[in-house]
Amino acid sequence: MSANHRYSIRSALKVPALCATVCLVLAGCSSLNSASVNPVNWITPYRVDVIQGNFISREQVDFLKAGMTRAQVKDVLGTPLLSSLFHADRWDYVFTLKRQGVEPQSFKYTVFFKGDLLERFEGDTMPSEAEFIAKLNSSRKLGKVPVLEATDEQLKDAEKASASKAASASATANAAASAPAAAAPASYPPLESPKR
Repeated sequence: MSANHRYSIRSALKVPALCATVCLVLAGCSSLNSASVNPVNWITPYRVDVIQGNFISREQVDFLKAGMTRAQVKDVLGTPLLSSLFHADRWDYVFTLKRQGVEPQSFKYTVFFKGDLLERFEGDTMPSEAEFIAKLNSSRKLGKVPVLEATDEQLKDAEKASASKAASASATANAAASAPAAAAPASYPPLESPKR
């Protein structure tokens, strides 16, 4: 090194220390909130979809008719989420769906009885089953679904393989039966400890 240029560890440490000080001062400014500065908040964990209640489709609602019995309504809509002792003639069906990044969705439907017969029913406009499944469809694509049906050739190959396994198993059993029993112990230890 030449005499005109002096390099020291102190001068090398001043620049990073100055940068760190400037970053801390900027982080303390009121224009930045603590949530945007905190690196823990930059990572969002995966949250499971929460589905609660009984989903009722438009097709199920269209099937309802005044005069149906309670058992018939239960067969069509399922068990109600809310049935009160104080309101024995009213069943409430509530369905909620909470997904990450999507506003929570809630559907409510109420059926009213007079005695044991359905009198009237009202509630939110329910989506059809196809619309509901489209809402659940995530952006993640799993690829092509494999065919779950065996061809005739695969069935014949499986029958041949099982027949050959059965033949080899019976041959092994015959060989074991003809072998002398001297290798087996005469008595076995008890499986349970003796009672005291």
